[in-house]
Amino acid sequence: MTTFSAEVYQNEFLPDGGIEVNTIVTVTATTNGSPAAGGTKGTKGTKGTDGTDGTEAAEIIVIDTSGSMNYPPAKLRAAKHATAAAIDCIRDGVWFGVIAGDHLAHHIYPSWELVQASDEHRANAKTAVEQLGAKGGTAIGAWLTMANELFATRPDGIHHAILLTDGKDESESPEEFSSRLGACEGRFQCDCRGIGTDWVVSELRTISSALLGTVDIIAKPEDMAADFQAMIEHAMGKATADVRLRLWTPQGAQVEFVKQVAPTIEDLTEKRAAGANPLTGDYPTGAWGDESRDYHLCIKVHPGQVGDEMLAGRVSLVVDDQPVSQALIKAIWTDDTQLSTRINREVAHYTGQAELADVIQEGLEARKTGDDATATVKLGRAVQLAAQSGNDDTAKLLSKVVDVDDAATGTVRLKKKVEDVDEMALDTRSTKTVRVTKPASP
Repeated sequence: MTTFSAEVYQNEFLPDGGIEVNTIVTVTATTNGSPAAGGTKGTKGTKGTDGTDGTEAAEIIVIDTSGSMNYPPAKLRAAKHATAAAIDCIRDGVWFGVIAGDHLAHHIYPSWELVQASDEHRANAKTAVEQLGAKGGTAIGAWLTMANELFATRPDGIHHAILLTDGKDESESPEEFSSRLGACEGRFQCDCRGIGTDWVVSELRTISSALLGTVDIIAKPEDMAADFQAMIEHAMGKATADVRLRLWTPQGAQVEFVKQVAPTIEDLTEKRAAGANPLTGDYPTGAWGDESRDYHLCIKVHPGQVGDEMLAGRVSLVVDDQPVSQALIKAIWTDDTQLSTRINREVAHYTGQAELADVIQEGLEARKTGDDATATVKLGRAVQLAAQSGNDDTAKLLSKVVDVDDAATGTVRLKKKVEDVDEMALDTRSTKTVRVTKPASP
């Protein structure tokens, strides 16, 4: 059983004629301690189709076995080891499978459909992984399609995949890739990892964004196993599938955007699904365990006059089409400029974090095209924003791309030589945010 709570942070006061309402909604989920499926590895439950008393779960590991994974050979060896480590973390009763991908998709364990994890099936799966070789090209859309087909054999519960690649999608057309990815949206979540520096950040980000997952770089093959284990353990902690954020707005209001802003930035605006009526829309948030996430909502309402008050929005978390928590967004018009010009600290913080992600990506793109002046300005602003918000991890990544003269003013110089791995790490992790610091209790 998971309980949800929602808190609203906003400055509800608008100036005479003001129309824009900005709100941070913090959603917290608390489970009763039960995992999504299975107890701990090697244990058996007593209820449910998966042999447990938890929500059914399915896990698929997709490993790149294209020819480039042999260069160097340590890459494929590490991928096999990491996959085996991940398999060991899959709890008894969880449905799972392993796909190998080149210019085609190959279901290497089991022969088809999915099987429930047990000591025997984990051992057999690891044996199948150990026998893998590398050849052929890369068709990531085909790999995702096979995962989608396998998940469809277990239509209920929590569906999660890990996808590892070392190269760009080259064995299918962009149209094929886009169509195949679109067919997977809303069907499962996928965490994407790139090994080495020959893959394309924007390509894996497109996948992770569409499938409500994460994207990151694994710079060294020896780091792969720990990362795979962490992803599987995180997935095993999920207890509630397909949670949606439902937003009601009054007649005539316009939703400018709905974004997740912590722990990572993810724009959900275009993922809106029609609700029960034209005033309501649902935004997917995926599966939840014990965790807290922040969302930035921007709503434009009809202009009001001094003294007017209105409900600008109502946010609900919805599970199985049933609201499980609710928070209200208000608008009050005032002629007190001290009230109407006050910027809510949570809104200000996450607006800065969103800008930080944007200027990093814009700065790196300018650097690639040889526009050093724009790159310096953008990355300098990124250094300034990282310092202001206390985003130390991003500041460290930036320091490998620029020399920082003054973080407070954003005065930087582009480094003459930057390792590809450092640039890609900054790009992939640009959307990771830090939570706003809560004021100390008096």
